[in-house]
Amino acid sequence: MNTNELDYELPSELIAQDPAAVRSESRLLVLGRSTGRFTDSRFRHLGEFLRPGDCLVLNDTKVLPARFFTRRRTGGKLEGLFLRQTPTPGVWEVMLKGARKVRLDESFYIEDRDRRDFCTARIIEKKHDGVCLLEVGTQADAETVLNEVGFPPLPPYIRRDHDLARAESDLRRYQTVYARCPGAVAAPTAGLHFTDELMAQLKAAGIEFAYVTLHVGAGTFKPIATEQVEEHEIHREWYRIDAANADAVNAVRRTGGRIIAVGTTVTRVLETVAADGGVTAREGTTNLFLTPGYEFKIVDAMITNFHLPRSTLLALVAAFAGLEPMRAAYRHAIEQRYRFYSYGDAMLIA
Repeated sequence: MNTNELDYELPSELIAQDPAAVRSESRLLVLGRSTGRFTDSRFRHLGEFLRPGDCLVLNDTKVLPARFFTRRRTGGKLEGLFLRQTPTPGVWEVMLKGARKVRLDESFYIEDRDRRDFCTARIIEKKHDGVCLLEVGTQADAETVLNEVGFPPLPPYIRRDHDLARAESDLRRYQTVYARCPGAVAAPTAGLHFTDELMAQLKAAGIEFAYVTLHVGAGTFKPIATEQVEEHEIHREWYRIDAANADAVNAVRRTGGRIIAVGTTVTRVLETVAADGGVTAREGTTNLFLTPGYEFKIVDAMITNFHLPRSTLLALVAAFAGLEPMRAAYRHAIEQRYRFYSYGDAMLIA
């Protein structure tokens, strides 16, 4: 598949800069896989397109406040993105803007949200594409430190300055209401539209729920740079599905209910652990790259946001919906002025 088949033109004003005032008031475009028909709705009406016995599978990862700022001893400022805690205590893997300007073994200060010096850090290894290893000068674990110094790791197309009030709002809204397992540096955005009230309504209507965990990594925003989609090397992400949730998914499949993946991250997990007509409890890392031509084994329907051109996420949606129906849906969404990307509206492919 040529990567240019995943291109489309999007007016910049349709890139959502803020979430909907109420999560479930986001718009919902419903695409029928068998009919190709579109229905324009609101996310709060999701239940109208589900049946008792269906199962919504959610990603319960929790986004870390992974974006942080530093002050060099020369006075210069650097912006960092926490990627992971290495096996060595106190050593972080980070992506550092302007890393080429920084010397190996250089020390600087990590600032808190009020721009006060919080702790020191030292570059002990420079890798590639701005990725470095930092030795952080505190005994506290990474999550504790980030909760003091970190800002929401919003994608670059959402414009933010060093605004504490906006940061506090984003810390709440760039997070699902059911997040519980810290580790992601980007949100599983299809889940941002759920409210506690909507989930309660769906449960009362006979909709089942199951959970997986996949810690979304920064690689999720990396565009496909190869000429052929299949030549792209996709990033790895850590996932887990425990026995109770695997059993819940399998029970729904046995009774004829649909498995509805809330997001591309859930889709990747379920298809990674597919076996013998069901799923198995497992944890590890996955680099499963779903492209057109893939035969889905577990997922019957999918809820997803509208994704960037030339992205692995858009390739996955094209694999599930079909390339031409997906492109038609995106044309319809643009014509109808849907809001795109992380804080944007949603689509149900059913």
